Amino acid sequence: MKTRLGHRTLSAAIVEQLRRDILDGTYAAGDQLRQDALAASFQVSRIPVREALFQLEAEGLVLIAPHKGAIVSAFSLEEIDDVFDLRALLEPRMLAQSAPLLTAPDYAEIAALDAAFASAIAAQDVAHWGQLNARYHLALYRHARQPRTLAIVTSLLQTSDRFTRLQMNRAPAFTRAEKEHRQLLRLCQQGKVEQACDYLVAHIEKVRQDLHALLKRGARNPALS
Repeated sequence: MKTRLGHRTLSAAIVEQLRRDILDGTYAAGDQLRQDALAASFQVSRIPVREALFQLEAEGLVLIAPHKGAIVSAFSLEEIDDVFDLRALLEPRMLAQSAPLLTAPDYAEIAALDAAFASAIAAQDVAHWGQLNARYHLALYRHARQPRTLAIVTSLLQTSDRFTRLQMNRAPAFTRAEKEHRQLLRLCQQGKVEQACDYLVAHIEKVRQDLHALLKRGARNPALS
């Protein structure tokens, strides 16, 4: 945190660091992010900090409230449903266009990402679960000529990173995720695009159901509302 920021734009570098700190639990839901303290820590003025906080608000990671400043967002059923409704709508649409155009090198890269995801799970490398999950999904959609949808889906997967960390902290969830990733890849390789799209929707819905169950049980986790 206290290392001087280098060649990257200040606000982008601050966004990256604060996003990482929120996702790994350094800042828990409800924590206040004070501009003056952050500016001092990053050794910058308050302007790039303010810009970074606005970006994090757009990503749903913080809430900027009058007289309170920026507060790390908590999870809610409404937020989860909003994110997963959009994912279930947009991701199959991208997969349907991309899957027929995937090449052997594409499949090799996707398989490598899947293997890295499995390795991160085995090593309990929580920090990389969401990143690898997002990279796996986006690699499947890389040939979809839908730039606006891609931007939205990328943001949704980034938001889902927090959910993934919560949901994947359970053995049945990560065992199932590995199995489903392999089956989704297999369906695409076999040219069964329609089945792959249906399977993708089911995959997304299962994660949503897990999160609903966790919240309804009132699981003790600082990320929960």
